[in-house]
Amino acid sequence: MVSKNQPENGQVGSGREAALVQALGGRPIILVGLMGAGKTTIGRRLAKRLDIAFRDADHEIEAAANLSVAEIFAQHGEAHFRDGEKKVIARLLDEGVHVLATGGGAWMNEQTRKAVFERGISVWLKAEFDILMERVRRRSHRPLLQDPDPEGVMQRLIDERYPIYAQANVTVLSRDVPHEAIVSAVVEALEDYVKQHPV
Repeated sequence: MVSKNQPENGQVGSGREAALVQALGGRPIILVGLMGAGKTTIGRRLAKRLDIAFRDADHEIEAAANLSVAEIFAQHGEAHFRDGEKKVIARLLDEGVHVLATGGGAWMNEQTRKAVFERGISVWLKAEFDILMERVRRRSHRPLLQDPDPEGVMQRLIDERYPIYAQANVTVLSRDVPHEAIVSAVVEALEDYVKQHPV
């Protein structure tokens, strides 16, 4: 049977991708990192490569609240958003193998980290300051960057969050290269991880 997600390059369905999905043992792949690290972009392509579902935590939160992330922040505040985010991620962790892109702050919640460690495999997409700023400047919807000094906000987030992101099971550098190169790096890192941590 040919998958509807099959890319033109024919990589899906190869023994390598199928073997990796099997080795995941039903564990979802959770992408963490700062805004602009490429969690959604890389996540979609990774899911397509592995022929599994892609989920975006922010989209799931928006659907549950019937509000955009920016509207939730504006109307209810960050604490309310983070509470909803924690609940959505906990629910998605029980939905079997898929790729889940999380918001930049999700991994900072200790309960979320614990749940992911128990039921999933976390991948930190780590990007340098200049790459992050170049990417986020292309989009104006980031609630945490609605600030007179977005560079200062980003540097503060790097200082606060990178030591916590570093706890993820796998770290992959999100560089200024074609997206498929990052996807391949994630696949290789996951292969190494599941060999060392079989189900």
